[in-house]
Amino acid sequence: MKVNEFFVSLQGEGHFTGTPSFFLRLSGCNLQCPFCDTSHQTFMELSEATIVEEASREKPRHIVITGGEPALQLTGSLVEKLHEAGFFVQIETNGTLPLPSGIDWVTCSPKGNPVLNNVDELKVLYKGEGTDLSIADQIQAKEYRLQPLDTGNEMRNSIILRDTIAYILQHPKWSLSLQTHKMLGIK
Repeated sequence: MKVNEFFVSLQGEGHFTGTPSFFLRLSGCNLQCPFCDTSHQTFMELSEATIVEEASREKPRHIVITGGEPALQLTGSLVEKLHEAGFFVQIETNGTLPLPSGIDWVTCSPKGNPVLNNVDELKVLYKGEGTDLSIADQIQAKEYRLQPLDTGNEMRNSIILRDTIAYILQHPKWSLSLQTHKMLGIK
């Protein structure tokens, strides 16, 4: 598998915010989102056995598989091996590709034309008025989250955050997801 990086940190977003986690960031994506924070030019080739071995060296037994788009590479056999090693497996996906079975928690931040229609957590990047939230009619989820889009501009970000909170207060189906890892200055 093409692995961009792996590291231990706290999950910074969504349902598991604050949970100690082993992050496996796979390289490659089927989309070109302008706000993506992952470089796909460099990666290391690792076998599934090596990935499980590296993850097992660490204490957290919560693994977050992310990317890019992890569904390009994630296999059912890796999910099975991680379960055998005692891991709870979470994936963060754009929803445009089918997923292998056995994943414990699916966080979908839809982009493009999603093929997933039932996930654990739907996380939509909110950029203010005009954000299309009709995806919530197409994808069923246990939890619906709006995450203010980080534009890199502090003034614009504060306006987007204010608008996100205002929208949630009027539409309580949604809850707020913040990128707390950025606020804490951790990876």
